Amino acid sequence: MVNTDGSHPEGEAAPGRDRERRSQLVNAAVDHVAAHGIADLSLRGLGAAIGVSHRMLIHYFGSKEELLVEIVRTSEQRQRDLLSLLRLEPGLSPADAARLLWQQLTNPRLAGQERLFFEICGHALRGRPEAAPFLEGLVNDWMEPLVAAEVAAGTDPAVARDRARMALATVRGLLLDLLATGDRVGVDAAMEEFLRLYYGSK
Repeated sequence: MVNTDGSHPEGEAAPGRDRERRSQLVNAAVDHVAAHGIADLSLRGLGAAIGVSHRMLIHYFGSKEELLVEIVRTSEQRQRDLLSLLRLEPGLSPADAARLLWQQLTNPRLAGQERLFFEICGHALRGRPEAAPFLEGLVNDWMEPLVAAEVAAGTDPAVARDRARMALATVRGLLLDLLATGDRVGVDAAMEEFLRLYYGSK
């Protein structure tokens, strides 16, 4: 609703400010999940932790489940942003960039976010309406930055997309392995073998 003079009623945010506030809240929620995990996570508890009422979280996100989906989406975007930054590092080989990204993804502080990622994937695959839209970007959102990294490293554009998809699937599979087994040494060794085969690195 907008007043006749173009202003918004008291207490009602303009659309742009509403989006900005929503972004601030989801980023704060991502940081909270990274620091404290998702065990016993409630809207009331999360709201108290990030300085907002649970009613405002419902206003901006609709439900706890929808907020969790946005937390995962934002976490994934942060990872893509990190990949883009690593690609710009002078003198950093593609294999070393992949290692640095892997170290970030497997940081124990992010275990809660990674568990939440697979939980939301499961909800989406079961057709839960609040999570189903997540499948749309599950692979495609990663294709552009991964393909760009492949092409920049000299990969034939005709095969760059196939290699990018294979790399994404491998990383996610090893992340699931790590969460399921806790075998950090074995999973890291498997990643090194993958990088050796993928990039021809020693």
